[in-house]
Amino acid sequence: MSGPTATAPAGPSRASLLLLASGAFISGASLRVADPLLPTLAQTFGSTVREAAIVLTAFMLAYGSFQAVHGPLGDRFGKLRVMAVGMGCASVAAFACAFAHALPMLAVARFATGMCAGAIIPLAMAWIGDHTPYERRQAVLGRFIAGTLLGQSMGPLLGGVISDAIGWRGVFVLLAAMFLTMAVLIGRASRAPDERGSGTYTPPWERYLALLRSARARPVLFTVGLEGMLFFGSFGYAGAYLKQTFGLTDSVTGLLVAGFGVGGLVYSALAPRLVRRFGETGLVAAGGVVLCACFVALALLRSVAAIAVVMLFVGLGFYLLHNTLQTRATEMAPQARGAAVSFFALFLFLGQAVGVALFGHLIEATGYRTGFVVAAVGLLALAFVFRARIARLKAAAAAAPAR
Repeated sequence: MSGPTATAPAGPSRASLLLLASGAFISGASLRVADPLLPTLAQTFGSTVREAAIVLTAFMLAYGSFQAVHGPLGDRFGKLRVMAVGMGCASVAAFACAFAHALPMLAVARFATGMCAGAIIPLAMAWIGDHTPYERRQAVLGRFIAGTLLGQSMGPLLGGVISDAIGWRGVFVLLAAMFLTMAVLIGRASRAPDERGSGTYTPPWERYLALLRSARARPVLFTVGLEGMLFFGSFGYAGAYLKQTFGLTDSVTGLLVAGFGVGGLVYSALAPRLVRRFGETGLVAAGGVVLCACFVALALLRSVAAIAVVMLFVGLGFYLLHNTLQTRATEMAPQARGAAVSFFALFLFLGQAVGVALFGHLIEATGYRTGFVVAAVGLLALAFVFRARIARLKAAAAAAPAR
């Protein structure tokens, strides 16, 4: 974990990285594309907005839970091949969304879309881990996540604009076409001889139990679970806090929260320089400090303009910490990288789910500001505990040749 694997080549080509980032863009867009459609869907199917939100819940449930299935399949049959099949199936499911004539049918089709689309990002990260030496991996992953961030940022915009122009069904037709295009392109790339996978079958639960027993993997998994709980559990309420505290419109609130994605893109652009300048331990510490300062600022500031700036730094701080975790995840189990990264993603989703519930109770009892301060202290402590863990691993690796 302290260094690259022995067989890692020089790194992916720009064309390969662009292809994977494009797939991540579509996967990220599919996460958010239905967000602005809820009022229209409610009107179409004669339901309330709350009832129409089942299409969001169904997608996210499938997207997160099926991560545990895609990783082992990628290890066995080839990561690009499973990504291509997943995108092809997601295309069919998205097309089915466009022709749903009842809300339950649309929810089922969105569940199927999420089930298939969830294969893309973790397997792409695992593929990058297979093809990039460890010392370069964090910078490469930093560039790759730009696709995910752009997709998540543009998804609501695409959904809203296309729905206004040609109707909500057209949104899913376009999504189906995008998935199909990427399925063809990634499918072609998967034909290379070295993309066939191991061909051997190991029950997924055996791989996951081994990861939980691994001293290399366990700290990464538990750290990302706690990160998801603390960060997304509290940040998920930032929009409601801004709207209720400052009396903002939905559009302005959404624009402010979208600053998180812009901050993430800043990190993506600066990732190679930041990695060279600060190294893993420095990035983790900086991420903890920046996030702590940002959440305290959210609790104390009374200026919307100042909060807009803070939101940018929230995105930067999050990825300073999270991309280091992602990089470590790609080295938890080099011989089963797909399963390892997918398990990592599952822990992140589980942490988010638990965090939203816990912080909901905390905020209801004590207010938004208390929730933000708790998150600030927790993320700072988590970052420095994980930083110490990385430092110990590096020290042990440096001392190993001497023994």
